[in-house]
Amino acid sequence: MNDAALSRLLPLLFVVLAGSGFVGTRLGLSHAEPFVFLGLRFALAAAILVGIAIAVRAPWPRNLREAMHIGIAGLLGIGLFSAGVCYSIALGVPPAVSALIIALHPILVALGAGPLLGERVTPRQWLGLLLGLAGVYLVLHGRLQIDPAYLDAALLSVLGLIGMSAGNLYQKKRCPGMHPLTGSTLQHALCTLPMLAGAALFETGEVTWNGEFIVALLWMAIPVSVGAVTLLGLLIQRGEVSRVASIFYLMPVSAAITAYLLFGQSIEAAAFGGIALAATGVLLAVMKPAPRPVAATPAEAEPVLQPPQRSIIASERA
Repeated sequence: MNDAALSRLLPLLFVVLAGSGFVGTRLGLSHAEPFVFLGLRFALAAAILVGIAIAVRAPWPRNLREAMHIGIAGLLGIGLFSAGVCYSIALGVPPAVSALIIALHPILVALGAGPLLGERVTPRQWLGLLLGLAGVYLVLHGRLQIDPAYLDAALLSVLGLIGMSAGNLYQKKRCPGMHPLTGSTLQHALCTLPMLAGAALFETGEVTWNGEFIVALLWMAIPVSVGAVTLLGLLIQRGEVSRVASIFYLMPVSAAITAYLLFGQSIEAAAFGGIALAATGVLLAVMKPAPRPVAATPAEAEPVLQPPQRSIIASERA
């Protein structure tokens, strides 16, 4: 598979895997409290990732400083994001509301990519980002229930949004040499610690070990953490973080389709328009402008042929 085909396939695969995480979280939180569920998920993902990294002999961070930067990016982009969203949903915020808040991620990253990373966000990208956000709203608006009772809990989703955006920007700036496998291993292992500490301090630690919970745990640990999170690290490493962030607009679309296939949740007519609008916005945001033709320098210009001239000596002889 050539590099161009791989560049198109990886974002789509990420969207499918990451979007299904909303469904897996919903199932898992029905049988365990958020910190317990996340601690088990991250620990299992780290164990699987370290085995894969050793098997393929992936390079590890060269020093403690590099490992520290990778860990900070993981605590923000994986730990804080996951804890904020999971606890927000557990406290009563509808998943659709949480997903709409997280859909602001591409906007935040685009605002930070310029001053922090020197990336230029073009007017066409801004148009794509705004269209994508409008598309997400159309996909979710039928399930948006505005209730003042859960506004405080919704702030946890905002906290998760800030964590993910800051983590992605930090990873792009401070972790240019991070290998996706070993970096993701360190990040999940490190995120396990605060989740288990939170479970010990604030939760009962009870888990209903049944088939549904095991499926949710395995799904969140393997396709989402091992698959989607590792793919995200690869995408951030390969491209501009502002363009990578725009594909997050397709995650609610993936979640809606997954919920329809698994639970039979209906998709309203307006949502189909939202899906098309979100896809159009993402396409505008990720497309790179065509390179401008480079004008030839005087040294590269084709030499002008001069007519042969008779020498002074020849003319004198004549």
